Amino acid sequence: MTAHLFSPIKLGTLEFPNRIAVAPMCQYSADDGSATDWHLQHWMNLAMSGAGMITVEMTDVERRGRISHGCMGLYSDANEAAARRALDAARRVATPDAKFGVQLAHAGRKASNHRPWDGSGPLKPEEDAWPVVSASALAYADGWQVPHALTEEEIEQTIGHFVDAAKRAERAGFDFIELHSAHGYLLHQFLSPLSNHRTDQWGGSLENRMRFATEIARRVVAAVPTLMVGARMSLTDWVDGGFTLEEAIEVAKAYGKAGIAYICCSSGGNSPHQSLRTGPGYQVHLAEAVKKATDIPVRAVGMIDQPAQADAIVREGRADMVALGRALLADPRWPWRAAANLGHEFHAAPQLARSAALMKQWGAAAAS
Repeated sequence: MTAHLFSPIKLGTLEFPNRIAVAPMCQYSADDGSATDWHLQHWMNLAMSGAGMITVEMTDVERRGRISHGCMGLYSDANEAAARRALDAARRVATPDAKFGVQLAHAGRKASNHRPWDGSGPLKPEEDAWPVVSASALAYADGWQVPHALTEEEIEQTIGHFVDAAKRAERAGFDFIELHSAHGYLLHQFLSPLSNHRTDQWGGSLENRMRFATEIARRVVAAVPTLMVGARMSLTDWVDGGFTLEEAIEVAKAYGKAGIAYICCSSGGNSPHQSLRTGPGYQVHLAEAVKKATDIPVRAVGMIDQPAQADAIVREGRADMVALGRALLADPRWPWRAAANLGHEFHAAPQLARSAALMKQWGAAAAS
C-alpha cells in the first residue's frame, strides 16, 4: 500500500518531500524576542525529524505583541541575528529537502501574560507588564487587561511591522512565512465579531473584519517575493455569535487571492466561553470543508498522532498535509516511526543509521 503521507507536495514555489509538517509551538524561552540556546537545540532536533515542513514558533512582529516575556520576535537586529544563528545550525543537520518557516504574529489583547509553567494569565504591573492592543477595547476575559483599540494610524503601523518582520525573516534565511490568524491573537481578534465591535472600515461586515488580515497578507506577499507565504486560521470560535466556518471559508478565498499558498486549519482560542469536544483529529472536518470549498491547499492539525490516522487524512483527500505538535515533542523521530509503520523507506542521518533497524522492528510490531 502506498503511503500517501510520504508523497511530495508543492505549495506555491516550494516543493516538500512529504506531507508531514511540524506545527509551530511556543517555547517561551526567548530573550527579549531573541532565540536562545534552547531554540538552537530545539530547531536542530526538529530538523533531523524527517518532517518535510518545519514551522518555528509564533514569532511576534513587535515587542508589545509578545504573549509573554519569553516569546520569540523579529522586531530587532538582535532577534534577526539570533534567528539566523539557530536556523543556520538547524540546516546543517537537516534531512534533505526539509524547508523551514516562521510564524509571524501579534498577540493583541492576549499579550503581557505569564509563561504557562508560571501559571499563565495576565502579568501584574510589578511583573513588567505592558499595555495591550486590539481591534476594540474588549478584554479577553474577566481580570484581563482592557486593550487599547488601535487607531487608523496604528493599524497602518502594525501592518508595517508585519512587513518589516517578513523582510527580517527573509534575511535570516527562512523558506516561508506563516501568518498567524488563529487562537485569539490580533488577526483573529479583527476577524471575529466577538472581539471586533468597530464601526469603521475595519469592523462590522465580514468584508471589513477581514480587511486587516488580508491587507497584511497582500503586503507581506509583495514585500518578500522570494518566500512562500501561508496562513493559520481558527475556522470557528466555537461560540454562538462568533466567527463561523462559513465566514472562514470566505476569508480563505480572500487569502488565496492575496497570494497565500496554504491554510493551516485550526480553531478556537478567542473566548474563554468556547464549547468544543477535543479528540483525535477533532479539527480535520474543518480542513476538509475548506478544501472542498476552495482551491487552496490545506493543512490539518490537532491531536493527530498515529501514523495510520495521518496517512488516512491525506489518502482520503480530507487535507493535503498534516501538522503535528505534541506528538513530535514526545517522539522527535515520529516521521521515521510513521514510515516504518506504513512500510515506507526512510533515511536516517549516517550518525544515527544504526537505529534504523530497531525503528523498523518497532514499526512492524506496531503495524501487526
